[in-house]
Amino acid sequence: MITRINKTIPSVLRGVLAAAVLMAMPAFGTPFLFSTGDVTDSMASATRPDTGGVFEIESADDFVLGSQTQINSATFTGLLIGSTPSIGQVAVEIYRVFPFDSDINRTSGPPTFSTSQVPTRVNSPSDVAFDSRDSTSGSLSFTTTTLAAAFTALNSVQPGGITPLPAGPTTGGDGAVTGTEVQFNVTFVAPFGLPADHYFFVPQVEVTGGTFLWLSGTRPISGPGSTPFFPDLQS
Repeated sequence: MITRINKTIPSVLRGVLAAAVLMAMPAFGTPFLFSTGDVTDSMASATRPDTGGVFEIESADDFVLGSQTQINSATFTGLLIGSTPSIGQVAVEIYRVFPFDSDINRTSGPPTFSTSQVPTRVNSPSDVAFDSRDSTSGSLSFTTTTLAAAFTALNSVQPGGITPLPAGPTTGGDGAVTGTEVQFNVTFVAPFGLPADHYFFVPQVEVTGGTFLWLSGTRPISGPGSTPFFPDLQS
């Protein structure tokens, strides 16, 4: 089961951008850097792989490539909450924008995110990941840096609080949350090779004894090291 945090579901998430930095090398050798800027305390959203007997949660932010590009590394920042959080697998998925890689013609069977469970799929991630890397397979390695022993986000979207239609199009969030602020520095041992397109970046962290929540960043994107574009999509 995939539970997707779609920008059209919790209205409280609109205008919030998940903080991330991507380092890349296009085919012709010109360095590419994408950054969403400094971390903010507006929102913390759950995102995790489907390992350890739990369902998958995806929180996404988008970026645009103008040419064939090799993505070598990434940095993202979030909260570890819980009494004894221990980091397990780290994964990064790359999605294209719906309707690519999606079943848009499904008319029968169980409800899907393509049909009746969300208000709209416009500008959301596709059904299926375009590509992925994870630390379990060895295609991704990572290190962590503790930035703050206690960081409070003013609102959150946590496991159990994500509700699709018909329960309602918005949830209002799960309230403020405090945890350890941790920066993940990821190296793609097998780099992503991505053609020019509009993509979503989805980091996922497996945690035992706690939960990982991805922190929001500034919007609109601006400043040194940023790549502004329109429309800017986010979870």
